[in-house]
This record gives sequence, C-alpha cells and structure tokens, in this order.
Amino acid sequence: MTQTSTWQQILDYSHRADPYPLYAELRKTPVMRLEDGSYVVSTYREIVALLHDPRLSSDLRNLPEYDADAPTQGAEECPAGSTPTVIDTDPPEHDRVRRLLTWNFGPPHAPRRIDSMMPDLFEIVTSEIDDFASEDDGAGKDRSGPPRVDIVNDFAYPFPVTVICHLLGVPRDDEPRFQAMSDAVIKATDPTTGGITERQRRRAKARADLAQYFAELVDARHGQLGDDLLSGLLGGDGPEAPMPYEQVLSNAALLLVAGHETTVNLITNGMFTLLRHPQVLDRLRRGDEPDLATRVVEELLRYEPPVQFLANSRNALDDIEVGGTTIPKGSPVTLVLASGSRDPDFVPDPDRFDPDREHNEHLGFGGGIHYCFGAPLARPETQIALTELAHRLKNPRLVADPPPYRASPSLRGPRHLLVEIDGVHPAHHDHAPHPPGHTPPYAHSWSSR
Repeated sequence: MTQTSTWQQILDYSHRADPYPLYAELRKTPVMRLEDGSYVVSTYREIVALLHDPRLSSDLRNLPEYDADAPTQGAEECPAGSTPTVIDTDPPEHDRVRRLLTWNFGPPHAPRRIDSMMPDLFEIVTSEIDDFASEDDGAGKDRSGPPRVDIVNDFAYPFPVTVICHLLGVPRDDEPRFQAMSDAVIKATDPTTGGITERQRRRAKARADLAQYFAELVDARHGQLGDDLLSGLLGGDGPEAPMPYEQVLSNAALLLVAGHETTVNLITNGMFTLLRHPQVLDRLRRGDEPDLATRVVEELLRYEPPVQFLANSRNALDDIEVGGTTIPKGSPVTLVLASGSRDPDFVPDPDRFDPDREHNEHLGFGGGIHYCFGAPLARPETQIALTELAHRLKNPRLVADPPPYRASPSLRGPRHLLVEIDGVHPAHHDHAPHPPGHTPPYAHSWSSR
C-alpha cells in the first residue's frame, strides 16, 4: 500500500464511517507528498509546528495555480463575494479583521453576548426535545413499534441554525434559502469534487450569493441597527472600526456557514459516540458529576471532531523543513487535524473514548492565529444539547451502526442518525433523572438572570 493510495482511500466515501485506521497508516509518513505536488501532514507535533509557522499562509492568492480572475466570475453583482474572509488572510490583515470580529462576537471583549444566550440555548433545546414525543420517522402515523427520531434533522441541525440566525440577526424563515448556498460552500471545500482552481470558482460563486443575501438584509434594515452581531459589525464598535462594508458581508457569510455546519456534526458525532459508550451516557444522565459534560465535549473534539482536515487551505510561502521533510515554496498543504489528535506519540491510548483523560490536548478547533473563535459558543451549545438528550430520552438506541454519512471527508458527520426511544422525560426541572437540587453544569452562566 503506497502512502498516496492511503490518502485516496481516506477521500473515498466507502471509508467515511471509520477513517481512523487509515490515519494511523498515514502517520507512518508524517509529512507526505502527493502526486499532485501538495503535501499532507498527519502527526500532532508537525501539525502544531505548521499552525504556528508564519511561513505557512492561509491566503490562497499565494498559490501558483490561483486564478486571479476566478473570484469575480459569478460575483459581479456582489464584489464582497471575492473579498477574503478572516480565515483566508494572513497577518497583519488577518489580525485586524479578527480583532473586529471577536470584539463583537464574545470573549474577551464582549463576554456577555455569549453568556446572555444561555437561557435561549436551553429553551431551544427543550422545545426541540419536547417535539420528539410527536415525531415519527416519516413512515406515517400508523407505524408500529417504538418511536424514532433523527438526531440530525430533528435536533442537531435546527438547534445551531436557530442560534446562529439569532446571533447574526438573520430571519430563521430564510433557512431554506441560505442552506442551499451553505451547501455549495461546503461542497467547494471537498477535495473530491475537483481541483483547486475549479473549487475556487465554485466557492467564490457560493460566497457571492451569500454576501448578496446579507446585502439584501442590510438594505432591508434601512440603517436601523439592533443588538445582533451583524449590527455590531456595521455599527463600527471597537478598535480599528469600522470594518469595510464588503468585509462585513463576506465575514457574515462565513459565520453563517461555519456557525452551524460544524456544530451540527459535533452534536451528532457526540450523540453517536455516547450511544456507542452507554456507560458514559449513563453517567451524563445521572447528573452527579458537574463537570462531566465539559470533559465529554473536549474528548469528542479530540476523538470524533467535526472538522477532520483542512484541505489545501494552507500554502508554503518559503521552503519549510518539518518532520525531516522540506515542503517547497508554493506547495499546497493539508493539515489532518483528526489524525494529529489521535497521534499515539502524543496521546496515550488515542483510539479509546475517555472523558476522564487527565490531559486532553486536541486540534478540534485548530490552532495558532486561526484558532476557531466560535469555540466559546460551540462548546456550551454541545454541552447543553448532549446533557439534555441524555437526561430526557428514555432508553435511546441506535437504529443503524454505522449510520449513513455526509459526502464530505473533511467536514465529517452522519447525514442521519436514527434513534429509537421509549419516550421523552419532562424537562429537567421536573423529572427524576436530575437529582433534587441538581444544577446542570452549563446553568451557572444563566441561573442568576
């Protein structure tokens, strides 16, 4: 088996349910050159070194094969579609844009924005689980047997979509419209769907469509700003403000996509993993370990992360020597974060799901200057979601193991996760699985409101 064929197998859909044995094979060559001249990096230390190396650029305009005309194709009506987002730029431009985004998003400059959302997160989750009692699996009301729910369609997708719409000030009723555009962006990041230049064109068109959508939202407000994140960016609060209008639109489009797509996978992967590890699910259900939900989510980010790798999203500005291999200037680089997080040279017993790990370093949110600034929201979203599912679902069990997976090898998660249940317990403040006086771990930030 050659290393290149190992990478091809990872991209092949037939291995989507369990790519981890292939990652182990990949790690035998920590820095590997593919036939197309790009490089794949799969071990923890080498990935971390590159994430912090300023010679590794996130700006695709530095690639030799970058088509300077491609971003404008299909984006004539909305130039913001060709405006690089924060994840597509290098310092110092990256640092300026990120400061403006984080100033309005949450910690450390606006910690109350996320904290103030906690009651709403809990109410959304409670409402969605309440609806499970009347759900069927599409077979009709006469279906015999235990009720079924699809954790993806009925829960893990609508929850973060509702949250990110609220955060950005996007009408929830627009979901069918922006989801089609979001799907196009995700498909353009999938290395199995074409070469870099072709995917660059498709991503530019999808981003232009999303930016145009946000331009229409802004126009409809007639200059009236609210307390949402989009208004904060348009209003120019914080240092170095205001952010140019086209950058507001392009980065709002990025946040809309990234703010729900990855969290859908994290919640779904989390519930799937808990159902495969019923002893951990039972501990979460009992509710007598206040920090267990936090530790479960951190271990999930290591063990079953929603983002498996950053496909050709980096390129070498100079020759870079790492792991005994020189990556030549101009080479595209893929960082396999999920492989690094399971590197046995860094993590003991990496293929075991263990929320009790004493030290849990992982690459679930990336690292370096591009560390996911949505992490302060994704963490409590997933903690609340998994805790309430554990507390409220009666005897949940998998219908299919493994479930069907989404097409993308990089943004990996089940397309559906059918679960049979015996019913639904009332919300936590009324039902037995929460011991008297128990306070959910995520409640500390909102219980005093």
